[in-house]
Amino acid sequence: MKKKSILFALAAVCLPLALSAQKEREITLNEAIAMARIQSVDAAVALNELKTAYWEFRTFRADLLPEVNLTGTLPNYNKSYSSYQNSDGSYGFVRNNTLGLTGDLSIDQNIWLTGGKLSLTSSLDYIKQLGAGGDRHFMSVPVTLQLTQPIFGVNNIKWNRRIEPVRYAEAKAAFITATEEVTMRAITYYFNLLLAKENLGTAKQNQTNADHLYEVALAKRKMGQISENELLQLKLSALNAKAALTEAESDLNAKMFQLRAFLGVGEDEVLNPVLPEAVDGPRMEYNQVLNKALERNSFAQNIRRRQLEADYEVATARG
Repeated sequence: MKKKSILFALAAVCLPLALSAQKEREITLNEAIAMARIQSVDAAVALNELKTAYWEFRTFRADLLPEVNLTGTLPNYNKSYSSYQNSDGSYGFVRNNTLGLTGDLSIDQNIWLTGGKLSLTSSLDYIKQLGAGGDRHFMSVPVTLQLTQPIFGVNNIKWNRRIEPVRYAEAKAAFITATEEVTMRAITYYFNLLLAKENLGTAKQNQTNADHLYEVALAKRKMGQISENELLQLKLSALNAKAALTEAESDLNAKMFQLRAFLGVGEDEVLNPVLPEAVDGPRMEYNQVLNKALERNSFAQNIRRRQLEADYEVATARG
């Protein structure tokens, strides 16, 4: 008995603390949409995909700009033996023991129109013979202008210049589509919770009415005004109302968890959705809707990109 008393006392203390730990928070539809666009997992995935596409497009644009390259060997030590032929036809060996340094500075520019590359290069070479009486030599080439132009093959830069902007436009359209899908899911979960809340209120009222009718029926039964069958029917209605209340509470908890998980809200917050005011629907014209669909529809951009990639593969196969 003492153990049971202690358990009941702990439960009486901990239960109010657990209930008070949950904070009730009123949330409007606009707040739910804004939170979903920032905190939801789907929004984060869409944003990361857009960032990836953005930096890929930036990399492509960088390939069209001049590029500065610095290459060198610091240092290059060589110790070897080389054969040489004497004036009498005999062969001998000479030892090479050198230390060399090389460096090249170049400015390269891809030519997208022809697929070639124009390079402006300056180089410096230094070599020192090690050992007694070793000499030092420098060789400098101040300016070298070189044009590298493939004669056969596909102009990859030209094709990328056509494909990559479409790919980036597709990524932006996909981000807009994903954002709108997040908005639609937030609206759906918001009104599901709001409807579950209203259903719970209705279930509570129905249980109260059913219990009251059953109590009245008990009194009438004692006075003999109703039959036993009618009393049992009202009792069954009261039990059904209680079961409906339990189901409504479970549905409210499920819808609450669904919205909290989607918005990234902790379990210590109880969301109380506010019924939004009626808003007049926007007036839209067919041409406006069609233009927006063609402009921001990722599927249309995807078809265009795939067509360009197919043409590129055909051109590559032909050489």
